[in-house]
Amino acid sequence: MRHGGRILADQLVKLGVERVFSVPGESFLAALDGLHDSGIANIVCRHEGGAAMMAEATAKLTGRPGVCFVTRGPGATNASSGIHVARQDGTPMVMFVGQIARAHRDRGAFQEVDYRAMFGPLAKWVAEVDQTERLPEYIARAFRVAMAGRPGPVVLALPEDMLSARVEVADFTGVVDSRVAPDPGGIAKIMEALGKAERPMVVAGGSQWSAQAATDLARFAEAQGLPVAVDFRRQDYIDNRHPNYVGDLNVGVSPKLAKRISEADCLLLLGAKFGDIETKGYETVDPADPGRTILQVTPDPNDVGLVYGPDVALIGHVPDVVAALASQSVVRGWPELVAECRAEYEAWATPKETPGDVKLEQVVRWLSDNLPEDAIVTNGAGNYAAWLHRYFAWKGHGTQLAPTSGSMGYGFPASVAASVAHPGRTVVCMAGDGCFQMTLNEMSTAMQHGATPIVIVANNGQYGTIRMHQERQYPGRVSGTALANPDFSALARAYGGHGETVTRTEDFAAAFSRAQASGTLAVIELALDPEALSPGATLSEVRGPGR
Repeated sequence: MRHGGRILADQLVKLGVERVFSVPGESFLAALDGLHDSGIANIVCRHEGGAAMMAEATAKLTGRPGVCFVTRGPGATNASSGIHVARQDGTPMVMFVGQIARAHRDRGAFQEVDYRAMFGPLAKWVAEVDQTERLPEYIARAFRVAMAGRPGPVVLALPEDMLSARVEVADFTGVVDSRVAPDPGGIAKIMEALGKAERPMVVAGGSQWSAQAATDLARFAEAQGLPVAVDFRRQDYIDNRHPNYVGDLNVGVSPKLAKRISEADCLLLLGAKFGDIETKGYETVDPADPGRTILQVTPDPNDVGLVYGPDVALIGHVPDVVAALASQSVVRGWPELVAECRAEYEAWATPKETPGDVKLEQVVRWLSDNLPEDAIVTNGAGNYAAWLHRYFAWKGHGTQLAPTSGSMGYGFPASVAASVAHPGRTVVCMAGDGCFQMTLNEMSTAMQHGATPIVIVANNGQYGTIRMHQERQYPGRVSGTALANPDFSALARAYGGHGETVTRTEDFAAAFSRAQASGTLAVIELALDPEALSPGATLSEVRGPGR
């Protein structure tokens, strides 16, 4: 006889879960008890949004579902930001939510929420477990759904009386992860279509990639002589130094790469979402009239033709498809196209000077040139990230953690999760002053659990992205975008970590060395000039002359 919390923990052990992220609540005390001697590490967080983002980042690093526990009502609503990230990014995740006792339903009980209604549009599957003996069944299914097709988040609500009840039940059996083998006929059709193209472009993206898949992509591109671009914030899918890599399709995409996409007569989409971000609001490729051959590879049949009607659609685990493509005979090759695209990328990645005594482009280039090749770099959302995407060269798979959902506050929890998972590796979080303040309370989590990320805070005293749009549309009328910030380095020291402020570019390298040597959580605050609004334009330039 086991109580529901112990049954749940035993299932997680069997599923290979090594750590979970949580903010405790009285609604799932039995689950906390089950975790007590399970061998699973419980990383206790300070906010449910941070816990969910840490679980999501862990899943990105491992390829297996990240797991978090949150309490009912406000705990669940706080965690919804992480669920949104997982759904947008295609990340497998399982969130367990405490729930009121079954006998109290529909009375407006304390913190009562209908989780099916709340998370229905956000999660792949939402369920509430009413019978303790069915916990193994529900948990196994949750992991299967999270991993199937295009991965995503699953939410299981756990009524507290169900969780504390004792029953005798067997653990689940059967496989959790299932893959669809790529169709050889589909591979042949892709190669045939590529052979007819004059201006092809490969776009790699989606989730569930691996180091081997990144190697296979490089082999495929090199053998066939193809240019390779990557989806938004999937820059670690191929070594950015590879001669066939031509850039990423991000919010601030290189105009020349955007032009190449618009002129391509054949697009091979390897798991790529290829949505509004990658197409500049569907400008470079019109969904109603694409005007080119589109070859779509996706793990989920529901994604076929979601935006663009493909000429060839291949359903399969994308890394398996890439491996199959890498073994194909050469169809022709486009060496001149690759060389031109690569030259344009290298010119775009050459730092352009921005105003101020601390130049973010030089800081990012220093990091790119000096960090270990296996260093993990994380970020959230904001204009500061544009410098990172443009000037940092990712060298290996599993070294970039960033939300394709555009969620602010993601970078720091992700860095804590990465440092906990890989204590021997350098972990760097790039954050804006606004982005960092959304989740900086997790510094306490980092200190408690021995995480040692180095956070570089780009402080320009404003919500930079919104200020940029504001100046374009309502020049000179600043409203709701200015920030009064704390002393970030002092705050890091208050938590017990290392902190310092850099006011000149030439002082950054020494500051970073001290942060590394501290062996603890570290924050380096960069005092930026507010004029340095984006890599390509100053605040005054965005506002316009005479305004």
